[in-house]
Amino acid sequence: MAERLNKCPLCKSGLFLNYTEIKDHAVSKETFIICKCQNCSLLFTNPRPKEEKIGPYYDFPEYYSHEKNNKSITQIVYNKVRDYAVTEKVKLISSLKEPGKILDYGCGTGEFLHAAKLSGWNVKGIEPTPKARNQANQLLDGKVIENIELLDEKKKYDVISLFHVLEHIHSLRKTVKRIIKHLKSDSYILIAVPNPESYDAKKYGNDWAGWDVPRHLYHFNQTSLKNFEQLYDLELVKVNSMPFDSYYVSLLSEGYKNPKQNKLLNYVKAIKSGWESNKSAKPLTGQYSSNLYIFKKK
Repeated sequence: MAERLNKCPLCKSGLFLNYTEIKDHAVSKETFIICKCQNCSLLFTNPRPKEEKIGPYYDFPEYYSHEKNNKSITQIVYNKVRDYAVTEKVKLISSLKEPGKILDYGCGTGEFLHAAKLSGWNVKGIEPTPKARNQANQLLDGKVIENIELLDEKKKYDVISLFHVLEHIHSLRKTVKRIIKHLKSDSYILIAVPNPESYDAKKYGNDWAGWDVPRHLYHFNQTSLKNFEQLYDLELVKVNSMPFDSYYVSLLSEGYKNPKQNKLLNYVKAIKSGWESNKSAKPLTGQYSSNLYIFKKK
């Protein structure tokens, strides 16, 4: 069921130590060890479920990124925020390049690609989850495939995006190398990841929902992403905030920390925590709950 890593998944160093232990609040209630690489600072789950065995860990009602039907207040809010975020993502890619070809790795149900298509982009998606992929293909006329191995090797893209996807990929180095091969020179790869050094991460500690073990296999801070830049010969041109993530993550974290707490109180505390997280990050550190790293291929 589990595999134990003897090298860092990012830099391949054998120098890593146990960092902390985190409970899977969402599904299994199991505890997982997080290790920290002493060379590149990557945090990673070790041991972890094998790729072919991790599916059941995604089977829970609060995994909203692959759902369209509104079943709760939290999901309704999540979907409304997602719609706004989609608009902002399209504005971002259009500010980087004239509409061309975009590949969204882990495209979910396809809303971002659909909006990009309406703005003149030629779109392609990769989504391993059958339910989400089927929904995306209904929206995008079959433009979404299951995995990168099915992608035409000759295809090159102006923008490749991974929004909260990198932390889920088992074969990290192999997959990133394959992704970058599909990126044109002087083009962009966008990577959004949770930030374990954010205010809300420190506030909630081991109950921080951003850990999300074992679904999140890795946790990237600014140091590990800087190493990512060097490993793959990319240029980090900008780091953007993802301010809505702090509210959503704080809401889940409140539920994990105080499971018997009144739901209304959860919302109130989450709004306060999210606001404080963004406020502390904006003028001082840039350590938002999630950051979006914009890399350029040299």
